[in-house]
Amino acid sequence: MRALLMRSFIKLSETVDRRIGWDKLPAWLGISVLVGIRDALREHNLFDSYEGDPPRPQTQYSPAEYLTNRTPDGSYNDLSDPSMGMANTRFGRNVAPSKGRPEQMPHLMDPNPRLISTELLLRDEFRPATTLNVLAAAWLQFETHDWFSHGTDANRIHKIPVPEGDHEWNGATIDVPATPADPDSAPGHTTFINRETHWWDASQIYGNSPQAQKLIRTDSDDGKVLIDGDGFIGVAPEVIKASGAADGWWVGSELMGTIFMREHNAICDRLRAAYPEWTGEQIFNKARLINAALIAKIHTVEWTPAILAHPTLHIGMRANWFGLAGEAVGKLVGRIGTSDLISGIPGSDTEHHSAAYSITEDFVTVYRMHPLIPDDYTFLSLAGDTAPQELSFTDLHGVANARGVLKRLGIVDCLYSLGVAHPGAVTLHNSPKFMRQFQSETHLIDLIAVDILRSRERGVPRYNEFRRQLRLKPATSFEEISGGDQATADRMREIYGGDIEKVDTMVGMFGEKLPAGFGFSDTAFRIFVLMATRRLKSDRFYTVDFTPQVYTPEGMAWIADNTMTSVLLRHYPTLEPVLRNVKNPFAPWPRMSHG
Repeated sequence: MRALLMRSFIKLSETVDRRIGWDKLPAWLGISVLVGIRDALREHNLFDSYEGDPPRPQTQYSPAEYLTNRTPDGSYNDLSDPSMGMANTRFGRNVAPSKGRPEQMPHLMDPNPRLISTELLLRDEFRPATTLNVLAAAWLQFETHDWFSHGTDANRIHKIPVPEGDHEWNGATIDVPATPADPDSAPGHTTFINRETHWWDASQIYGNSPQAQKLIRTDSDDGKVLIDGDGFIGVAPEVIKASGAADGWWVGSELMGTIFMREHNAICDRLRAAYPEWTGEQIFNKARLINAALIAKIHTVEWTPAILAHPTLHIGMRANWFGLAGEAVGKLVGRIGTSDLISGIPGSDTEHHSAAYSITEDFVTVYRMHPLIPDDYTFLSLAGDTAPQELSFTDLHGVANARGVLKRLGIVDCLYSLGVAHPGAVTLHNSPKFMRQFQSETHLIDLIAVDILRSRERGVPRYNEFRRQLRLKPATSFEEISGGDQATADRMREIYGGDIEKVDTMVGMFGEKLPAGFGFSDTAFRIFVLMATRRLKSDRFYTVDFTPQVYTPEGMAWIADNTMTSVLLRHYPTLEPVLRNVKNPFAPWPRMSHG
């Protein structure tokens, strides 16, 4: 009977969503419909790339190392399936494997990714996302470096033909290293490997191996990571380059890394005061656990409501963490049972639903949000005692440049400058110009074109099929996905040869009409609403082991009592005048008046 009622609820939710739209309903009714949509996605849109035959862990750990701590490589999170979510394991899928096969030549280049970059995606003029600040863009990149990395295969090169008349590029082709395929892929079913851990474990700070962790730690027995005497990251640039993060590293990456490495050290101080007998290893592991949970909380209850500024989502995302009972009730009486709906996912039962947990290829595609990054930046003085400085992204890109800018201008002024500035809107004709000539570690590429190529190469279906797989109506005209611009619809029709089934998923998502307050498409949101809860619900350190016994009472209090604003003010208290009335630190900060 319970199963029948659940299926009826799911069916009703999807029907209401198709006919009315969850976003057009009153908030509490909209949340009910979203719960039904999420449950339908859990049932129909989770696929295990290992099909129940997972690999063995690459490193053996003792129970003392993994029962109450995260392992460096993400193994032993699920005690019954120790390799689940481990670094160097396969990406999963949100679409049926039969619909998610990597495209081959000539379809891989049809239509030409460079032409799409030029005609549909390249920024013609900067279109701001006025409800956000640039720190929101920096935060997203900080997070994606934790969640996934495919790496590249320098021995296999995709050659994107440069279209006739394209004089911007010097050469006949744009050479792009291919994504390395999983050597153990089944015949006819190519899969790919995630070099990062799949868990939400702050691996962008801590790395994914014991060797990587050693390179960021101090030599003393305090559990701390390397921050120099002036408060900047003390990790050598070569370490960042070796981690694979250097390609996209810019001043925003340096800022976020600095803040949360300093936060780690602050947590270490709190733990040392409470547990003076602990070893440095104990302090490090526990501080990592606490820091990662705080980052996950900030993303859930602050970043997400900023970029998806819809009343229903404001309630829904806070409910993911605190439950519908709310934060105040949780602090007063604790959990009310094990239901994540009432008291939130942290502390509830672990559940993988219909497939073993992993980050998915489709999740990677919906997080292609490069339009958020501006090309040009104005750096201001919080105190108003220096003239504004105009810098381009190129001036801020790379470990050496990013570190140099922070040390020259100061972290507080850099935070303030990005806090008052808008990122770009995630839409057509708004991808950064600098990406057209982007120097990776190995090749000069058009990163906008590469975004298109990667989804095709990795088997993410084109836009209409992607929507069908999510049980959404496909687009029936180019006007639906042109951003409301007829000239764009006409050019899109021409590029795709009048075949709307060829439209790339990223192009369709960038062009479709957004729900009120949304910073990205409703299509992307379907993957988000599934995976946002899954990354918490599948992780025992956010469910059954989110307890004072595992985190320590001090750790639980640290997570409960802190926000992005409190983190900023702990390390940079001179920001207090500008942040005192800011409700969400990822929304635009007020400009200080110096008159």
